[in-house]
Amino acid sequence: MPAAKAAKTVYTCRACGGDSPKWLGKCPHCSEWNTLEETLAEAPQRHRFQSLAVGGAPQAVATLADIEAAAVDRTSTGQEELDRVLGGGLVAGGVVLIGGDPGIGKSTLLLQALDAMSAHMPVLYVTGEESGAQVALRARRLGLTGARVRVLAEIHLEKILAAIERERPALAVIDSIQTLYSSELTSAPGSVAQVRECAAQLTRVAKSGAPQGMRGTGIVLVGHVTKEGALAGPRVLEHMVDTVLYFEGDTHSSFRLVRAIKNRFGAVNEIGVFAMTERGLKGVANPSAIFLSTHGEPVPGSCVLVTLEGTRPLLVEIQALVDSGGPSPRRLSVGLDRDRLAMLLAVLHRHAGVSCMDQDVFVNAVGGVRIGEPAADLAVLLAIQGSLRGRALPRGFIAFGEVGLAGEVRPAPRGQERLREAAKLGFSVAVVPKANAPKKAIEGLEVHAVERIEQAIDAVRALA
Repeated sequence: MPAAKAAKTVYTCRACGGDSPKWLGKCPHCSEWNTLEETLAEAPQRHRFQSLAVGGAPQAVATLADIEAAAVDRTSTGQEELDRVLGGGLVAGGVVLIGGDPGIGKSTLLLQALDAMSAHMPVLYVTGEESGAQVALRARRLGLTGARVRVLAEIHLEKILAAIERERPALAVIDSIQTLYSSELTSAPGSVAQVRECAAQLTRVAKSGAPQGMRGTGIVLVGHVTKEGALAGPRVLEHMVDTVLYFEGDTHSSFRLVRAIKNRFGAVNEIGVFAMTERGLKGVANPSAIFLSTHGEPVPGSCVLVTLEGTRPLLVEIQALVDSGGPSPRRLSVGLDRDRLAMLLAVLHRHAGVSCMDQDVFVNAVGGVRIGEPAADLAVLLAIQGSLRGRALPRGFIAFGEVGLAGEVRPAPRGQERLREAAKLGFSVAVVPKANAPKKAIEGLEVHAVERIEQAIDAVRALA
């Protein structure tokens, strides 16, 4: 008898899903390094992706202005903070991908949302990581009734699709996408090919909708994350879905952040703030309070910043510590860009005469929040200057504004909303860019408008 033909292997990129006949250090498709992994080549099948195509007669080409554009209907999840991140609620037929570190609370949040939504619509929870008894035990611990939440413990994609067709849920949660496998592929669950195929099939179910007179099924996919914090699986997974959410926070802290990275139905970089309690995740009504430290008297090296996360102004305390360093002083930042910190120190020396060249500089954003906007520049510099001089800023002081390389203080977007939020929380003194100065006085808030960094430092000295 002829010898069995050896299975052909290919090398698949775990970042983009591209295939290569041999191993390479650099992926030829996405140029990422050390991402090719050996996998078994799938046997070609006729019309393998036929089910992903839209059936029926060819669609006619239409003029954009003639296409009717109706507002999408949204369904509340029962979690106000989650609704905020989604842009007002879940969209019928939408696909949401949510990722986060193990144990951070993804399954807990989604189970709470399903329990709240089950009161007025059919829902389905598909778990590939736990048994039905484990899900029921968590629901009892959270105090959820679960009377109408349908649960399926399954990892076979074809059986899950059959259950969705049979149950017709308005929302189906898949926990998680990395545990599923399709019979059409021979690779193991969690491989690039399986994740890509299962996500494509589930997206097709959501987009094809239900029979006439019924709404489409919304799909929420739970995704694992890598040690670098990115969603595991091929990058194409994020392009398939409508919304990508990241669950952030330290597992040793009771606070969690849900951040929208991509949203076809709402604003990106919107955040929701939750507190982990014995009864699950609860929305935080005033998130600014958790980002401000609880020390009584003002201390040197502390400055409160009004940052903007999506549509929400947040007050975050920036802390700086300047200490004597050695021949190679360190610059370390937590929650802020380290390269930008080095640039700001050069601006502070060149245009304000404040030198830190022989000092270690440490900067931290309180509460574990990550700040990416340049409007934090002015608060960072004032905190560093205060730590170096040993002088605390006045009580009730806030600042924001971008600092350029020429020493100019540039305006921040939506400055009036930032100032009103600070005044509402009891802050009384603000140093802001001149372009952000309010045209009408804000009750209880004294605003000092500056154009350059040296003017900002002089204004702080005058207040002290």
